[in-house]
Amino acid sequence: MSEASTQRRVALLGGGFSTDADGLLDGWVLSRVRSARTRVCFLPTASGDAAAYVERFHGAFPSSRDCEPSVLSLFQRELDDEALRAHLLAQDVVYVGGGNTANMLAVWRVQGVDRLLREACGRGILLCGISAGANCWAESSYTDSFGPLTHLRDGLGLLPGSVCPHYDSEPGRRPLYRAAVADGTLPGGWALDDGVGVLFTDGQVTDVVTRVPGAHVYRVEPDGSGGVRERALRSRPLS
Repeated sequence: MSEASTQRRVALLGGGFSTDADGLLDGWVLSRVRSARTRVCFLPTASGDAAAYVERFHGAFPSSRDCEPSVLSLFQRELDDEALRAHLLAQDVVYVGGGNTANMLAVWRVQGVDRLLREACGRGILLCGISAGANCWAESSYTDSFGPLTHLRDGLGLLPGSVCPHYDSEPGRRPLYRAAVADGTLPGGWALDDGVGVLFTDGQVTDVVTRVPGAHVYRVEPDGSGGVRERALRSRPLS
């Protein structure tokens, strides 16, 4: 299949093995890939390649789950540029963990991983992640990378607009993100409650799921009068 006809897919997660014990969102991610044995590469860059986080990933994606898990460490990097590119482009899913969005993006750019992820997306590899791993795919995001919650007009730009994770669970997220969109500090975008997942195919929403009743993905846009329009997307429950 040529790159021009390949669907570019990005999934934003409000959970997964980082926070949930039921594995429903991770199972949903695997179900989006047509492969008998899905190759899943975890990028824990945002957490500084925290060993406990890597261990949790391996526990959630054992080889017995019909997948081939791997971890790409950049703080103790072992692969040269050619091997790193070959490894990432051989995956079915690239799964990015949570942590510090700004630091992660800086490390990726120094290491050339940002360019490889764009190439991976163009080849139809499913890109996904939670928190920082959701923020990174958009043009901009709302983040605590610098301590207090603030806007970050930086991202890979694979999704237009902005992203705000933890919309219902972290104090200040909802009003501050709404205010940033209302005054134009951030472009309109997507806000995720914890417990949801949303799949974009070629920039359009193609699936929305939730493992928590009442949790939503929201489209947040300026209303043209100094406020915002917030619309909950219809979702289907996971079980």
